Amino acid sequence: MTDAQKELLNILLSKSIKTGHFILASGKESDLYCDCRITALDARGANLIGQVGWELVQEEIMPQFPGVTSIGGMTMGADPISLAIGMYSVEADEPLKVFTVRKEAKDHGRGKRIEGNFEAGQEVIVVDDVITTGGSTLKAIDAIEAEGGKVVAALVLVDRQEGGREAIESRGIPVFPMFTRATIFGDK
Repeated sequence: MTDAQKELLNILLSKSIKTGHFILASGKESDLYCDCRITALDARGANLIGQVGWELVQEEIMPQFPGVTSIGGMTMGADPISLAIGMYSVEADEPLKVFTVRKEAKDHGRGKRIEGNFEAGQEVIVVDDVITTGGSTLKAIDAIEAEGGKVVAALVLVDRQEGGREAIESRGIPVFPMFTRATIFGDK
């Protein structure tokens, strides 16, 4: 683990990751709760997410998917993560374009569901802060594909290792986590 990964993990553990008994949004019970927005909206946490995420994109995603041009996901969890990684990519020949996916299309203005720097035909990395069942990531994938984007990979801050990765990968989209439950708690 790099120094940046270690520092980011320490921030996650101190701010975002809690153990105990929790009821999740899915209704499922868990002994682990991850509110990654607290870390992603912390100045140092966001900077580290950008650094670690951009390194993951360069080292693991781009070699497999060199046509990637854009990064984004479902608001609100993905927004600070996508932007932080996009900001870190600014020194690249082709910096990543950042966008966000609304839960529903706006009912005014241009009525868009995807906001920001997104166009049909782009190869996209979909982002999520935490995956449990993969439901919100799959909704983002559906929205991006409905608008003509091609999702080639999913990047997540924390994979709780509770079936979400398998659900996303069953759609042919590989998942690249910055951290997993196992790496957080030293199981691997």
